[in-house]
Amino acid sequence: MRTVTKIAACVTSLMLFTTPAMAQQTSTNKVAEKTDWSVFVETNPKECWSVSQPKETVNTRNGRVVAVRRGEILLYTFYRPSDKVNGQVAFTGGYPFAKDSTVTLSVGSSTYNLFTQGDWAWAASDADDDKIIAAMKRGAKATLVGRSSKGTKTEDTFSLSGFTAAVEDAEKRCK
Repeated sequence: MRTVTKIAACVTSLMLFTTPAMAQQTSTNKVAEKTDWSVFVETNPKECWSVSQPKETVNTRNGRVVAVRRGEILLYTFYRPSDKVNGQVAFTGGYPFAKDSTVTLSVGSSTYNLFTQGDWAWAASDADDDKIIAAMKRGAKATLVGRSSKGTKTEDTFSLSGFTAAVEDAEKRCK
């Protein structure tokens, strides 16, 4: 299993930019907006990312839709040259995931499992990241299904409109 320390340092800075709308109000490092995706750049250390919020969120418990309190729900793709991070997919569901659970990411007919740690989920390898990014570039939407530590099933659907432009912009800025 891959180490998550590659982007652990990013987490603190990313929490400042919990939504594209809030990022505009609290940060000056938003460098581009590509339809449903935004691009951010930090300089020390140099890191770039594309990020989006879900268009639809459904929370269920025992098969019934329930109202729950969740933090920000965001899907990212990171680039951090100093740590050789070149397109790492990360998801934060706005709650602690169930211990030893996975998040299923689906794009079209392709499905990928992300391992979880706390509020975050990642692909298991660079090769998996590459496959996910390629699928997201071809797809129209990505759906992530996870399970909270309280047993709630969450299903978050993200538009991929603007994803290709945003991820390529973030990658270019971190070369």
